[in-house]
Amino acid sequence: MKSEKNGISTLVAPEIVQVQGISTHGFWMLINEREYFLDFESYPWFKEAKVDQIFNVTLLHDHHLFWNELDVDLELTSLDEPERFPLISKAS
Repeated sequence: MKSEKNGISTLVAPEIVQVQGISTHGFWMLINEREYFLDFESYPWFKEAKVDQIFNVTLLHDHHLFWNELDVDLELTSLDEPERFPLISKAS
């Protein structure tokens, strides 16, 4: 007797990007098994954001972070090599 065709997989791929925690100074992210700390002084776009807005991040094309609700885009290269990408915010 031959088994029927396999059904649809219910397994979900592990998250590639994940916010690990938030403090009064910034937040930690785990991206492709590497941890980053984004402090609110250097990344002021997140300082007044709601917790769920910070957690609502998408990794596009394996190198581009996007927070849709906050209209914030960051390239992973800018987190890996911040000296090459001085951030100048117009946020007040």
